[in-house]
Amino acid sequence: MRRLLSSLRLHPARLWGAAADPAPRQRAPPPGWGERRAAAAAAGVLGPGRSMAQGGEAAQGPGAAGGDLPPGAGESLEHDWLENVQGQKIVQKKRTKRRKGLKTPPDSMDCLMAEMPFANADSRDEFGITSTFEIYLKKKTKKTTGRKTEEDSQTKKKKQDRPNYFISIPITNPKITTGIQAVQDTLVQKDHRLSQAMVHHGSLHVTLLIMHLSSEEEVGIAVGAFLESKAAVEELLQGKHLDLSFQGIDHFKNEVVFVDFASSDHIATLMEIAETMKKIFQKKGLLAGENRALKPHLTFMKLSKSPKLRKQVKRIDPKLYENFKSHCFGDETLYRLDLCSMLKKKQPNGYYHCESSITVGKSHESDLIKKALHRESQALLSKLNKIKELLSNPETRMKINRELFEDRHKQQQ
Repeated sequence: MRRLLSSLRLHPARLWGAAADPAPRQRAPPPGWGERRAAAAAAGVLGPGRSMAQGGEAAQGPGAAGGDLPPGAGESLEHDWLENVQGQKIVQKKRTKRRKGLKTPPDSMDCLMAEMPFANADSRDEFGITSTFEIYLKKKTKKTTGRKTEEDSQTKKKKQDRPNYFISIPITNPKITTGIQAVQDTLVQKDHRLSQAMVHHGSLHVTLLIMHLSSEEEVGIAVGAFLESKAAVEELLQGKHLDLSFQGIDHFKNEVVFVDFASSDHIATLMEIAETMKKIFQKKGLLAGENRALKPHLTFMKLSKSPKLRKQVKRIDPKLYENFKSHCFGDETLYRLDLCSMLKKKQPNGYYHCESSITVGKSHESDLIKKALHRESQALLSKLNKIKELLSNPETRMKINRELFEDRHKQQQ
């Protein structure tokens, strides 16, 4: 096909030029070619492909030389010679192209093919020929790439919106904290690895509301909303105590273990307080609360405290604490709410860093004063009783009388 196209595209003028100016370093003509050439020239039968130097001799017509040759012998010799020269030029150009990496010459087969109307056409595209596997691979790659991009964006968004602040009800009743410590000690004795999952007794609390605050400016807004919520909480309590009773132990997916609330009407009030504060924070444009329903609880053990532990312990066996499932831990009176940070450094007692705190319950403030006065009076009474005991001792009385007599005798002298 290529030879046919080359013979069609090559103009006779190019053939004359190729004969007149042969390529450098061309191969030697075939054996006997010089004798046949000379005989043809002597006979005057060179065809139109002869050299330019012999063009004048051709004009003189035939019969200028002697000798007889068969008809068409000159044309056959000239055709053989031109074909040999053209072949040598093509081989030489290919070698030059390989050695120097030059652009394809305009007379080459590739350039001639490039001029054809179908040179840049792709038969697969023109006729719609596509591999089924390629279609499947493209679709799968597109779906996988889209899914990964979507998952990456969702993961990044989740990390950015992860809660870092919360409203806490601190646990201050010694009875509750002591009871929880006893449970923790029992569990550690059964499985020492669980010591890494225990919550410090100073950090014990009940989470009322969680939120994400992305800047110090939002922290300031949150503090303002938190202080503003005091009036709403007071209105819900109506000056009464809110006692939270803790009884029994439960878990979340055997990964988080907590002390549960005893069933009482106070839980409904606590849920109402949480919802009211959530609305106040959201009105300020803060990302507060969760989509799932709130379940108040007092966590004292969780596997997430230690990533290394999670590799060793996949779940906490409920049999470890089955003896405490109905244990009564005590009551906690709601008198203080704290806006705490999950990430900032904790206080020396183990409790979280507090951005702000509010006290709730009108009658509770007076109770605190009464309790403080009672503690001070009890301390004074105990000291007075110790003094009475010392004075009632005869030895102590004799020492006192001796010291008084000596002081009087010195004054008289």
